[in-house]
This record gives sequence, structure tokens and C-alpha cells, in this order.
Amino acid sequence: MFSYKKKYFLIIKSIHDINLNKIKANNKFYLIYRNTEKKEIFSELLKFRNRCKLKKFSFFVANDVFLARLLNSDGIYLSSWNTSIKHSYFKQPNKIIIGSAHTVAEMTFKIKQGCNYVLVSKLFKVDYAPKEKFYGVIKFNRLLDINRKIIPLGGIKLLNLNKLKTVRSEGFALMSEIKKKPAISNRLF
Repeated sequence: MFSYKKKYFLIIKSIHDINLNKIKANNKFYLIYRNTEKKEIFSELLKFRNRCKLKKFSFFVANDVFLARLLNSDGIYLSSWNTSIKHSYFKQPNKIIIGSAHTVAEMTFKIKQGCNYVLVSKLFKVDYAPKEKFYGVIKFNRLLDINRKIIPLGGIKLLNLNKLKTVRSEGFALMSEIKKKPAISNRLF
């Protein structure tokens, strides 16, 4: 049986990467729009944002304060390379800042930036870089002793979803697996 968490962080590169109709309305989902390639049509993006509101999903824009304000997002996502601390607009009680980190030093910096949650990568071995280091469950649980608001990201697949039962975080994050294997959405949603 799959381990249910309180929060699911889903990182998408396009509004077409995920079918919102397959997800039940609840407040567990945090959709992070991280488009680094072709820009979406603003009216389509606004419709997608409004559908997220109807479904009670939190919606975030990555690294673009201007777009986040235009869409009235629930907060902003700061990639690991984003070292700007000037995000005072999002340091409001009703706005959330999510950061991304790969090392303990980056994680510490994201906490100093005021991030409410830090997505730490890589929990498991990833296909695109099989020789790179990953934390694994035991080391990741030790990181949770430093800060309870860190969320695992990286290498989470349909085959290892059950291993998340042993990770003590309150949620987890998915990026490429949403688009590659839509079957994972059937297990989650």
C-alpha cells in the first residue's frame, strides 16, 4: 500500500503536463509551474491558475515574481541557483516560498531566504545521472532532524513509492515522473 502524505509538490514545465481532471479537489497539492522553455499563452495560464483555485490546489510560479503577481499565485518557487533575497512581496502571511536545494549549504541558505519548504534533491538514484550521489532514506531522515520543512525530490518513481513510508517528511515532490509515467497519478490521486 502506498504511503499517503500531507503534501504533494508537483513540478510541471507546461500546463499540458498534467490533467487536473484526474485529481480530486483537496488542499494537499502544491503545483509548481517551472517553465524554462517556450512561454505559455498568458490567457491559457490564467485559466489553468483559476482551475487550480477551483480544485483547491496551491499554485506557484518558479523564479518569476512579476508573473507570480499577475497570476496571484499562492507563492513563489526559488530554484537552487536563485540567490536573490529580495522577495518581500511573498513574505506575507498568506504567501508561501518554496526553495530547492541539493546540498546542506544550499538548504541552509534557502532557510535564510525565508523558504517555508525546501525541496531537497536527490532522494533516490536518478536515471539521467546514475553516477551522481543521492541521499537515500536514512540520510534524508537525518536531514529532517535539522529542519522538518524539507521535502524529498528526485528519483521517486512508481517502483519506489512504497519506500516513502519510511521517509519522515510531511510530503514529497515529483517532477519528471508525472509526464513520463501518467500511471503514477493513478496511485497518487
